[in-house]
Amino acid sequence: MAHGKHHKHDADPDGATTPRARLGRKEYERDLARLQGELVSLQRWVVTSGAKVCVVFEGRDGAGKGGVIKRITERVSPRVFRVVALPAPTERERSQMYFQRYMPHLPAGGEIVIFDRSWYNRAGVERVMGFCTEEESDRFLSLVPAVEEAMVESGIILLKYWLEVDADEQTRRLESRIDDPRKTWKLSPMDLKSYRRWSDYTRARDAMFAATDTEIAPWYVADSNDKKRARLNIIRHLLDHVPYERVPLEHVTLPKRPRLEDVPSEHPWRRVPEQF
Repeated sequence: MAHGKHHKHDADPDGATTPRARLGRKEYERDLARLQGELVSLQRWVVTSGAKVCVVFEGRDGAGKGGVIKRITERVSPRVFRVVALPAPTERERSQMYFQRYMPHLPAGGEIVIFDRSWYNRAGVERVMGFCTEEESDRFLSLVPAVEEAMVESGIILLKYWLEVDADEQTRRLESRIDDPRKTWKLSPMDLKSYRRWSDYTRARDAMFAATDTEIAPWYVADSNDKKRARLNIIRHLLDHVPYERVPLEHVTLPKRPRLEDVPSEHPWRRVPEQF
């Protein structure tokens, strides 16, 4: 199965394991810069080849999905790398075929679409929090393989990532959001309700894997207890699983421009105060 656990320990010759040291900031930033340069090469190939790439990120609250997505997208074009994070469905959307609200967001040629949570909401939060029935969730899981097979057969390169975080680390991350004004928006009432249902989410995750970890659309599990390592490992894996090629980059030089004239502005400027 594609969802075998990834451990953050290295085995020594006698079979014992030792914890891996935390990744230093300089090492992390160096490797991240190199991988982000590769993402730019991937972007160039996707645009010139017309490839279609769809990347799904799932995981518990606090697993680090947003951080990975930010590092994937911060040095590339938002017109090529498009992030989809859908809100709760409207009344109209709830009356539609379940997959219908996700289909318009799938990539066209020359696009990479990243789902920050996806159609798998029905296998996770909707199931655990009672927003759908067990029968509806089971029916969804039975349909997913055929839908994803149709996506792949249409030419979409589909990658599905589950970020696995342990209970203690999740608690630490959620607690850090309470007092940090930069993070309070990440802590929703739904996060607090779902926090108590760790075991229910575990069972839902395993049912999801059992039904939808297929040869044509496998799940890849990343240990995200160390956020820096998880980001690097996922980006490297993504690059390894899209068959992109180097597209020659034309040499660019700035054109000459005539001597600049001192043309005073006739309109008064409203300047931003320099307070720092």
